[in-house]
Formats: sequence, C-alpha cells, structure tokens
Amino acid sequence: MRIFVTGGTGLIGRYWISQRPQDQFTVLTRQAAPHSMPPNVDYVHDLSQLKSLNDYDLVLNLAGEPIVGKRWSPQRKQAIRSSRIDLTQKLVRLVQQSPRGPQRLISGSAVGIYGDTGSMAVNESTAIIEGGDDFAQALCRDWESEALSLADTRTVTVLRTGVVLSRAGGALPKMLPAFRCGLGGRIGHGQQMMSWIHIADMAGILNNIVDGEGINGVVNVTAPNPVTNAQFTRALAKACKRPAILPVPQWVLKLGLGQASQLLLDSQYVLPDRLVEQEFQFQYPTIESAFSDLI
Repeated sequence: MRIFVTGGTGLIGRYWISQRPQDQFTVLTRQAAPHSMPPNVDYVHDLSQLKSLNDYDLVLNLAGEPIVGKRWSPQRKQAIRSSRIDLTQKLVRLVQQSPRGPQRLISGSAVGIYGDTGSMAVNESTAIIEGGDDFAQALCRDWESEALSLADTRTVTVLRTGVVLSRAGGALPKMLPAFRCGLGGRIGHGQQMMSWIHIADMAGILNNIVDGEGINGVVNVTAPNPVTNAQFTRALAKACKRPAILPVPQWVLKLGLGQASQLLLDSQYVLPDRLVEQEFQFQYPTIESAFSDLI
C-alpha cells in the first residue's frame, strides 16, 4: 500500500510507520533530513510539489503545531489553526484533484471537541456545543469540518484522540522526572477526567481502520477506562515507586499558561463506544496496565 502522511515525523505518525514495513510512505515534513525514519519512507516538503495524489491508496493527516505547553498568544493561536485547518483544506483539494487517487482520508482531531464535560460521560453520538470561547473546541470543530467536506466523494474517518501515552514523546516523558523524584501530584483538585490511549493501541486502531472494514465518520480514540487526574497521578507515582504528594495549584497553571491551562484543568470524560461496539481488543485498557508497560 502507498500511503501519504502529514505529521509522519510526529509521535503517532513515526510509531505507526515503524510498525508497517510492508507499506511505502511519503511524508510531508518541514525537516530537511528527518532522523530515525525507516527506509520505506520518502519525503516532500511542500504540497505544491505535488500535482495530484493519484499514486496513493490512502491519506493519513496528522499534522499540527503543538498545542500544549505554551501560552496561546494571538500569533500562537493562528499558527496552531493554520497548521491544521489550512493544511487540511489544501490536502482535501489535492485529493479532489486526484480521480484515481486515495479513496480514504484518515484525519486527526482530539477529544477537546467535546469541551469541558465535567462528570458527564460522552461518546461519538454526543451533540457538540456550538459557540463559546473554548479555543481547543473550536479548533477541533473547524479541523473536522474541513476533513469531512470530502465525505461526499471519499471515505473519511476522523480520529478524536485522547492523551497519547508513549515513552518516546508526548506528555509522559515530561512528567516522569518529577514523579521519579517523588515530586509529582495531582493538578488542581484532581477530579477532572482524563481520556488517554497507549501508543500501541493507537497504532492498533489505525491498523484496524486501514486493514479491516474500518470505521467511517468520527471515532473516539481513547482507552475504555478514563480516569480522574488524581487517579492518573496516583497510578503514575505507584509505577515509579514514589509518593504523589505535591499537587499543582490551578492558579499556578493559569498564571503560567493562561488560557492554555484549560487543557490540563478541563474534564474530558470520553468513551470509545464505536471501538467497543466493533469489539476492538485493547492491549492496555486500564491506566495501570499502560504504566506497567511504559514505566
């Protein structure tokens, strides 16, 4: 299979590509010479280099500027939106110009589309609240809209992904030093829900969509057992064989990150009902099993 990937040098893309030596990949990247990519990968550095995608069977769209860890200045917000929405718009146009090209688009999104769910569990059938000043929610909504605009002529799957747990990147390696020193703890009151997924299950879900009958439309890419932030930090501390006794106050996060602190303070109680209905077999269905593998 020939697969065109945006975001292929990121955490998810790099891992998934490494699991599929049988396929040939073309990765869109701004890096001049990406490191540690397997030999079945070649590169383009601008979509304008391509007149069509007729040579490809599938498009996987994961590109996007990091949304976590920095304040959302107006310039930062624009960069985050452009890297997802504008790129997806260009990609959709290129697919439309490729009549013999890919019949499926798999495109990224995030559980942030549900907003702050509080203690209410949500699934793919939950209505999305319109309006408001939730930047992450509006970002995901507009990102999905661009991808789903292709649904009249192609099969489109949108991945509403939770926090991806991996040794190689993302949130976990940033948290580990503090927890291994016994300096970790809950964030704020710790009752906000966290919806997460082990990187191996993330790849397994992608394989299921690509190689099996697949899932059309939106799918929540999360483990079936979300946890509170307090449960998450206790499980991580236990895996590190350390206590978790130093909470991070809300005001500290709000002072340091501003509006971006909502990514850590909002509750995301998201269930992967479509995967469960398809009887997808999670390797790591609980946070304890995930940390047992990763720590």
